[in-house]
Amino acid sequence: MIAAITLFLVVALSALITKIATIALTYTGLSTQSARFQARSAYTGAGFTTSESEKIMNHPVRRKIIFNLMLIGNAGIVTVMSSLILTFVLPDTLSSKLYGLGIVVVGLSLIYWAIKSKWVDRGLSKLIDRMLKKYTDLEIQDYAAVLHLKDDYKISEKRIGENDWLANKTLKDLELRKEGITILGIDRDNEDYFGSPMGDFKLLPNDVVTVYGKAEGIHSIYARKKDFTAEMQHNIYVQKETKRKEEQQQSKLEDQ
Repeated sequence: MIAAITLFLVVALSALITKIATIALTYTGLSTQSARFQARSAYTGAGFTTSESEKIMNHPVRRKIIFNLMLIGNAGIVTVMSSLILTFVLPDTLSSKLYGLGIVVVGLSLIYWAIKSKWVDRGLSKLIDRMLKKYTDLEIQDYAAVLHLKDDYKISEKRIGENDWLANKTLKDLELRKEGITILGIDRDNEDYFGSPMGDFKLLPNDVVTVYGKAEGIHSIYARKKDFTAEMQHNIYVQKETKRKEEQQQSKLEDQ
């Protein structure tokens, strides 16, 4: 029975640890999905792809979180396996084994419910958020709120192709701001990262651009090729953004 309870506690603690790591990673700028994947991969020792590894190694805070998570994960997995062996191998009687199995099944069911519960997730997230702010020097920042990542706004990355409309043009020529699209940065092979590029910055094939804006507008600029329809699409979205701003301004005036 003690081994079964130990197994339950270790699994519950493991779920809590990965949850804390997920929230901490989101505060470094990762999406929730990516942070969850990275936390669980590090804890279980599954590893990452090359691009995922670069995101971790190039960021000191993420690197520290993942390093500690890997150390804790190794100890946790060993403990779980030991508890399983003690639960089902050592007991002499069938009733003891069934009792241990019952504790494991009920305990894991409760943990599964807690992991899937949105109510538990919200409460736990708030608690972990307060604890991280109080007891760590991690820079806590809700990037989703700061960048207003709702109402169909998002951040996205794309590698520019030779025939893409974006290729071999300056930001001034593209006039993406008029479409409501902002270039946050450019990652160029064998060069430094270019953050907050100015209007005379020229986008080249194979550049990886990080953009912010409405999902519909981002999808449109990604799909454009070097033909006459690209400029037509550009003008359509410029008109849409102009109309949106006018309606927004009118709404503010009415509220006043």
